[in-house]
Amino acid sequence: MMPKMQFKRSVIGLFQPGSEDTVADSMDALKAGGYTEHEYELLTGTPYPEGTFGEAEPKHSLFRYPLIGAACGFIIGLILTSGTQLAYPLITGGKPVLSIPPMAIIMYEGTMLGAILFTVLGIIIESRLPRLFMGAYDTRITEGWIGVTVTTTEDRIGKAEEILRKSGAREVKRGWEKS
Repeated sequence: MMPKMQFKRSVIGLFQPGSEDTVADSMDALKAGGYTEHEYELLTGTPYPEGTFGEAEPKHSLFRYPLIGAACGFIIGLILTSGTQLAYPLITGGKPVLSIPPMAIIMYEGTMLGAILFTVLGIIIESRLPRLFMGAYDTRITEGWIGVTVTTTEDRIGKAEEILRKSGAREVKRGWEKS
């Protein structure tokens, strides 16, 4: 017998502007309630310093993408130039078949192209784009309100609503309800 498939649901707790301490307390309450840091997220239109609400510092690995892209571009440039010169040998005046100076130009350009393309790809991946499931959102977030969204299984969503209400959220609404 196959196990029942659990769907993810989302709920948002809205906090008034200037209630940073209340939001930090609600995030601590969610953590104490058994929710992992991947299940709740802070939404704000105001630029706050990292760690204001006690959230974990985001980790990224964007620096790896240009390095991998540069290595791939260099290898492709090397294979392309050496393969072309070996496939169509043009021996002139006893010079070697593989000529390094023209190869270096193509390998440099391949290195740069690979680094640029992989950097763009890395930015898209690290930004979590495209985001297929947006979760709960409220337009008042762009007006300065602070939102805490919890995305979890259906059986735990009621507990998340209760925690957000008890921690001081002005309004709690589910993501699939219309505004």
